[in-house]
Amino acid sequence: MMKRMILAAGLLLPLSAAAQYDSTYGSTYYRQKVTQFNLIPDTEAGEIIFLGDSITDIAEWADLFKNCKIKNRGISGDMTAGILNRLSEVTRRKPSRIFLMIGINDLANGVPDSVIISNYAKIVDRIRRESPATKLYVQSILPTNDQFTEFARHQHKEAQIAAINQQLERMAVQRGYTYVNLHDALCDSEGKLSTDYTNDGLHLKGAGYLVWKSILQRKKYL
Repeated sequence: MMKRMILAAGLLLPLSAAAQYDSTYGSTYYRQKVTQFNLIPDTEAGEIIFLGDSITDIAEWADLFKNCKIKNRGISGDMTAGILNRLSEVTRRKPSRIFLMIGINDLANGVPDSVIISNYAKIVDRIRRESPATKLYVQSILPTNDQFTEFARHQHKEAQIAAINQQLERMAVQRGYTYVNLHDALCDSEGKLSTDYTNDGLHLKGAGYLVWKSILQRKKYL
């Protein structure tokens, strides 16, 4: 009798193995954005790419920094496996800098910390191999706030977020990228995403992006 199979993280796996967690990323929105990105000509030298999920996708980066070289490669709902799947479109542009933030949707879908870190390592190694002159900035996973109920699956991940961020910071030395701690600047006194910066417990309001901008500018990363 043929085993039931499922497509997860680009691999055809037995259903029993894949059911441990959900690493699928290929929503209609994901495919719409990727096809658009792939058709944008690579005509500008020195691009700066913000790469990630909806937290990146929402921002008007070029306007925020008054820099037309900044390109938004955020896709709402994306995960580490989705970044790996579409990374070639980013690296073929040979950007001067990449600012990466990804992982909260992995946690919401039950992807183990070890898989998230392994995927991060693969992303970093591919960027190093495919675009060696690019400066890479890995930004911490942000806190959430369970006062809001809209994104319940993303809540109560504080311990995992802290553990992954610690590993990402350690890995920066090993793999030669810059780790950017945005997490702490956006927390309230209880370690949750401050209501000054969010209205749904997951995504940022304008004030949150201004904090993000100020950190990158203060550290002279942009």
